[in-house]
Amino acid sequence: MRQAYTARLMQVARPVLYTFRRCPYAIRARLALAYAGIDVEQREVELCDKPATLLAISAKATVPVLQLANGAVIDQSLDIMHWALQQHDPDGWLRLDEASLVRQWIDSNDGTFKQALDRYKYAVRYPAFPAAEHRTYALELFVFPLERQLQTAQFVLGDTASIADAAIFPFVRQFAMVDRNWFDGAALPHVRGWLEGWLSSRLFASVMGRNPVWR
Repeated sequence: MRQAYTARLMQVARPVLYTFRRCPYAIRARLALAYAGIDVEQREVELCDKPATLLAISAKATVPVLQLANGAVIDQSLDIMHWALQQHDPDGWLRLDEASLVRQWIDSNDGTFKQALDRYKYAVRYPAFPAAEHRTYALELFVFPLERQLQTAQFVLGDTASIADAAIFPFVRQFAMVDRNWFDGAALPHVRGWLEGWLSSRLFASVMGRNPVWR
């Protein structure tokens, strides 16, 4: 009886997404959920004062975390994206026939590029090298290969968007924002065009509204 009661308490009327507006991991989760047309209750989290409900359902305790209507919890951004696309994928974002290529791009983004990006963005924390050197490393690891890839296609895997684009776009956005004047003048015309396409899209605008911190 008690277990059944607890299970009912854990259930929610619709999926609940714990998120933080500027977090690139949260942005890509929100992009996939919005693209799939999944209505969620968004709970904006203050990272220095995380709500007890978030801490209770995820030991990871970082955003994004999605609690489904049945109480199940998904607390990795890529898992949230895959779950959303498995519910509805009108334009074929999943690209199951190109899964290995998708994984290569996302792994490169989430691994060495993210590490170099953090050092570039927060260079004051890594004084052993100047910010420009961290930027060069990020360029060589990821941004230049992306530029070459986009020379022959509008998106990462061809002429239509995929989960690879949506997963890496928020991080390239961060890279561009560190020094926008430098980025706008860099020899990256195809990356800039691709980035601008996402930044100006209705989909991106729909997931970047400002919500009050949830209490």
